[in-house]
Amino acid sequence: MTPTILYIEDHPDNMTLVRRILYAENYTLIEAKTGFQGLWIAENQDIDMILLDINLPDIDGYEVARRLRTSKKTKLAHIPIVAVTANAMRGDDRKILDAGADIYISKPINIQELLQTVAGLITK
Repeated sequence: MTPTILYIEDHPDNMTLVRRILYAENYTLIEAKTGFQGLWIAENQDIDMILLDINLPDIDGYEVARRLRTSKKTKLAHIPIVAVTANAMRGDDRKILDAGADIYISKPINIQELLQTVAGLITK
């Protein structure tokens, strides 16, 4: 079965890049443009991983990660969350991990790093 990845990202160029990368590797991608939309999808669809931007137009990725980890849908407490963000100030990585993300990838996206991270977390 093809792994399904939810990408919560409001920037169309970033979404297009990740879509191309993941489709080339035969992943199924579900796209959300806001934090609330991403939360709804995560609660209502079967997904295997979440790629999460931090700077979203409604609620930030920190809050999305916290809500996912405390969801009544128990699978979301353990689903891999990869923060994909341009936040690169000292301490940002710790803040993202403390909110519930498993790993942090900085933008601009390194294609090989993204693929290795996704493959490593999906197979766990």
